[in-house]
Amino acid sequence: MNSRSKRILRQRVAIGSNPERNRAHNRRVVLEVIRMHEHLGRTEIARRAHLTPQAVANIVEELLEEGLLIELGRLRSGRGQPPIQFAVNPNGPLTAGIEVAADHMVTVLLDLSGGIRGQSIVSLAGPGPDVVPDLAASEVRKLQDALGADSSKLLGLGVVMPGPFEIEGMSSVGPATLPGWTGVDPAPLFATATGQHVVVENDATAAVVGERLYGAGRQLGSFCYLYFGVGLGLGVIQDGRPMRGAFGNAGEIGHVGLTPRKGKGVYGPAGALERFVSVFALRERLAMAGIYVATVEDIQRLHDENDQTLRDWIAMAADYLAPTVAMLENIFDPETVIFGGGLPDSVLDAVIAALDPLPVSVATRLQRSLPRVLRGQTGQLTAALGAAALPLLDTVSPHLSVADPAS
Repeated sequence: MNSRSKRILRQRVAIGSNPERNRAHNRRVVLEVIRMHEHLGRTEIARRAHLTPQAVANIVEELLEEGLLIELGRLRSGRGQPPIQFAVNPNGPLTAGIEVAADHMVTVLLDLSGGIRGQSIVSLAGPGPDVVPDLAASEVRKLQDALGADSSKLLGLGVVMPGPFEIEGMSSVGPATLPGWTGVDPAPLFATATGQHVVVENDATAAVVGERLYGAGRQLGSFCYLYFGVGLGLGVIQDGRPMRGAFGNAGEIGHVGLTPRKGKGVYGPAGALERFVSVFALRERLAMAGIYVATVEDIQRLHDENDQTLRDWIAMAADYLAPTVAMLENIFDPETVIFGGGLPDSVLDAVIAALDPLPVSVATRLQRSLPRVLRGQTGQLTAALGAAALPLLDTVSPHLSVADPAS
């Protein structure tokens, strides 16, 4: 086997560093290793994290005191004294996620194990900065009160807003930003209203973070995520971390124009991908046929009824998405490309099935551990879950390095 093949077979794992100055990183590594394997003993944590047993013992003790870990007892197996098992504390600190859309706001509370501890959806008469931050603070408090949790248990707040940020008139399917937010930095407003550390992201980046921590990307170090929202967004995970770009606008793939497998390419804004492949585009096509849908359930019902207009859209979307997948593979060399967002699982499955045959790319290999395209597992709350996961990313998910797991 040549050296290149050996590199390909290596696995991306979280690796600790024993010098004391890297203690914060090591804490994240220990939490990530335990979270990925549900429960482990100290010796196994040390082996998987590439840390000394003493370093792991000290970190585990700290995390227990802080309520981030719990002790499960001893694992009964083999000879000798069975090891004490540790797990992420599902009743420990929480994070909050806020998804702000043009007409509604979704709020979720997430525990460290990824469990949804509370959620709400409220209508927005106006999504401006004079209303939304205070409303978000109110919704978070309501969910905390329902759990009996106080604000001291929150690790932070993630906020998802439509991108691109600070770009006028770029969106092909609607306003580039929510009304009233142009030129406004949302993070300080939400921080003041909630008293929390706030992370703000576009919806596709937040969704790929949620999928990385809790969905189909849980065991992956590098993958692409196509997010079907009002427009079409792209989230990219490289070495376990999201690619954000210099101004937070990485992944605005909906504005790219590609020639479909069938038909001719259209250039300029009229040829942007999201004009054909997005929830907005689907609703527009259905409306032209006299069919009006407002919710994911409405789209699911059409799929159950084998609606011809929906079937035609799925075929057309696949014609645009097949070359899109190949382009992403050639640029990012991901382990897989994941589809998710505001479409029913059954429709996403149908779109993925219609991609065949995919164009040849660097991903065209006979020996693959994963299909080239997968459906996401984080469901219809993807963006809000991703928002809640953003504060967790800094707490539990370290940069991943390439290493031989047998070393």
